[in-house]
Amino acid sequence: MTSFWHPFADMHAVDANGAVTLVRGEGAYVIDDSGRRYLDATASLWYCNVGWGRTEIADAVAAQMRELPAYSTFGDLTNRPAEALAERVTALAPVPDAKVFLTSGGSDSIDTATKMARRYWQLRGEPDRTVLIRREKAYHGMHTAGTSLAGIPANATGHGELIEDVTEVPWNDAEALRAAIEADGPGRVGAFFCEPVIGAGGVFPPPAGYLEAAREVCRETGVLFIADEVITGFGRAGDWFASSRFGLEPDIVTCAKGITSGYLPMGGVIAAPWVAEPFWAEGAGPWRHGYTYSGHAAVAAAALANLDIMERENLCERALKLEAPLFEALQPLADHQLVEEVRGGIGVLAAVNLRRDIVADDPSLPAKVGTACRQAGVMVRPLVGGAIAVSPPLVIGDEEIATIATAFRAGLDAVAAR
Repeated sequence: MTSFWHPFADMHAVDANGAVTLVRGEGAYVIDDSGRRYLDATASLWYCNVGWGRTEIADAVAAQMRELPAYSTFGDLTNRPAEALAERVTALAPVPDAKVFLTSGGSDSIDTATKMARRYWQLRGEPDRTVLIRREKAYHGMHTAGTSLAGIPANATGHGELIEDVTEVPWNDAEALRAAIEADGPGRVGAFFCEPVIGAGGVFPPPAGYLEAAREVCRETGVLFIADEVITGFGRAGDWFASSRFGLEPDIVTCAKGITSGYLPMGGVIAAPWVAEPFWAEGAGPWRHGYTYSGHAAVAAAALANLDIMERENLCERALKLEAPLFEALQPLADHQLVEEVRGGIGVLAAVNLRRDIVADDPSLPAKVGTACRQAGVMVRPLVGGAIAVSPPLVIGDEEIATIATAFRAGLDAVAAR
């Protein structure tokens, strides 16, 4: 019996069946304690963009730890890696002259963006703008704010109402967003949270023109457009940010995951200059928000080394080139008796959705298919709604893509034959 309480796990099943203990990673592969290799078609949780075994990142962290591993950045304290990282992210950001607030991860970033948006409107003299709009299928982390912003009902069930003034709109209808803003009344809606590609909700690429239309609705109504790029940021969507690819120029961007490729935990909130201005104005005083590890020096060193690799190996461009081959390799699975559809085509992100009628009869089916794919040598990730996600490291090649598709079919066949 384990003492480790796994996240998003049926712990009775884990205790009964045991866990898979991973001990090493190499490129696009991870290895368990029995020596078995698995092609990592998930980049863990969407994050290992540069692949496993990058000693350059470990060396950068070790060197920084020998000098100053960490120190609070509250008040006027800072460190060189945090300053360098903020400048680096600002240069890559989808809005010029942005400011960067560093966090410990994606859920931190969402909480920060929520508070930043509401505080922004207070400083602007519009304190009634407290309503936050989410999309159905949305995943925005699992802190209090993210749970309240969950467009995945299962993630919010059982926790009660955590924060007030949250409205949901359809995931694919910009005019429904406009109607919701108007229904809440003039001067009530503060921000709209939008994943450019819906991730944990099932991997749904945006319908053509949707993102641009939703962004324009927010401009016209004065609502802050918050792009949740925790998954899509730092290369996964074929550009440094999906917002850059679609020309969105968001008011606020949340990020994490790919900023360090998961080698150490970090996130960030990128604020457009017009959002940061009232916080930085004379007389504004301190914004009473932050985290113990905001601007952690060793983690910032990891992020800088990770970004060095991404730039040197042109991984954003590589991701753009991989998006069509990955989708095309998986598309034939749509003819399988267990499969309803295959989604993808934006960056290194795809999903094979199992038939909803079969999943309704057997809710454990996605987990069964995931396990069968793992037994065939490939790690995939079951999601809500019967979707099984594919989001490999950006360093994969054609051979690995073919392996993912072959193992996926083998897993589906194995489950169908039972």
